[in-house]
Amino acid sequence: MISLIRAYRKYDPATHRMSRIELLLEVVFLYPGVKALVLHRIAHFLHQLRVPFFPRLVGEFSRFLTGIEIHPGAKIGKNLIIDHGIGVVIGETAEIGDDCLIYHGVTLGGVHLNPVKRHPTIGNNVVIGAGAKVLGNIVIGDYCRIGANSVVIKDTPSYSTVTGIPAKIMSQKGVAPGDELKHDQIE
Repeated sequence: MISLIRAYRKYDPATHRMSRIELLLEVVFLYPGVKALVLHRIAHFLHQLRVPFFPRLVGEFSRFLTGIEIHPGAKIGKNLIIDHGIGVVIGETAEIGDDCLIYHGVTLGGVHLNPVKRHPTIGNNVVIGAGAKVLGNIVIGDYCRIGANSVVIKDTPSYSTVTGIPAKIMSQKGVAPGDELKHDQIE
């Protein structure tokens, strides 16, 4: 939890003027992404135990409470930040690495109904802009940036910046630390 709070301090400018106790209280009690992740951890644990009904019930409660839908089967690494959160959908076979940042309206979805791996695998340190759709059993490499409202339907190599419908690679040189949020400068 401490590393997650540090991640919020890093990526949320509103937290910079808060004391540590204020930050802790706000992040734990008022940030929907944190609530959704805590409830997802419970649902995922029950899902792994093959408990019927209750994992999905916890997921439904989480969606009602936060506006964020995470299937209990999804695998999520540490320090995921879901900023603003409303409208985020993470499918059953999606996998998300460590230290990622997802904005509101993002979908990690499937493109068919076959009961196999059908959702994306997201690497570490990936930033996915608001409204982006990442669809199918594809791999998004480490340190990628996906521009707002992009539709990604193909694998994306590490250190890439992609944008558009369908998304195209705009750069493969990566970005300097601290510049990963500069969506107004995606070229």
